[in-house]
Amino acid sequence: MRTGIHYWNYTTPGGAPAIADDIVATAKAAEAGGFDQFTVMDHWFQMDATGDAAQPMLEAYTTLGFVAAHTSRMRIGPLVVGVTYRHPGLLAKTATTLDVLSGGRSFFGIGAAWYEREHQALGVPFPPIAERFERLDETLRIVEQMWSDDDGPFEGRHYRLAATLNGPQPVAAPHPPIMIGGKGRRKTLRLAAQHAQIVNFTSAEPDEVAELLDVLRRHCDDVGTDYDAIEKQALASRLNPDAPDWLDQVKRLRDVGIDLVVLSVRPNRQLEWVERLANDVVPRIADL
Repeated sequence: MRTGIHYWNYTTPGGAPAIADDIVATAKAAEAGGFDQFTVMDHWFQMDATGDAAQPMLEAYTTLGFVAAHTSRMRIGPLVVGVTYRHPGLLAKTATTLDVLSGGRSFFGIGAAWYEREHQALGVPFPPIAERFERLDETLRIVEQMWSDDDGPFEGRHYRLAATLNGPQPVAAPHPPIMIGGKGRRKTLRLAAQHAQIVNFTSAEPDEVAELLDVLRRHCDDVGTDYDAIEKQALASRLNPDAPDWLDQVKRLRDVGIDLVVLSVRPNRQLEWVERLANDVVPRIADL
């Protein structure tokens, strides 16, 4: 079983001047320590549920490009892009740039977006949920077209592109894996069945994950895609390696079908925490 590390908090004792060095040190420690994936959030403000909106937050793709320059093995990507934040054509170019400069190590993570506060604060339109899912569907189709031999126009309800030119094409073949993040049973998982090579559940509770996987399988059957070909991930940000039953929880996730568990850094001690996970947790998960 494999592990990823999610760098979701940029608060460091040294403040803004220390952030770059901390990201580099943490990413290098993660790669050396056996982590297979390095992700960052795609937010403009820190989430209300986890901190103050005024806490440090960096733009995702700039950060990932920086990480790519200091690593060589780990897969890297956003967990996950909000569909409302960038025009699909420009997003496809941005994601392609990361893939080319990382040597084909990127994935393309995307979801319907949800954090209304940062939209309102920065003047980003925040349409109703139904429209956000329509835009997500069109964005996925645009990205797939730009990563194909078809450089013709795209005509959708929300987006119209005269030419889906994209040179160079990604290094990853046939393209960076598409990750759909979330756990919406009706729309999110259906889009995952239609488009994704990776699905990331924002839950690590084994019974809930088992239910979500059953829903995903039904959607795959409905649309005619291969359920077994989709990599399944669980965001285990609250996993506590000091709890006596933490490994049992991971075993249960493995048993229901999870391929990779995503662990999270801790504020103000990102490097220290990743080194501890690399020493005490990653090897035990790998043995599973």
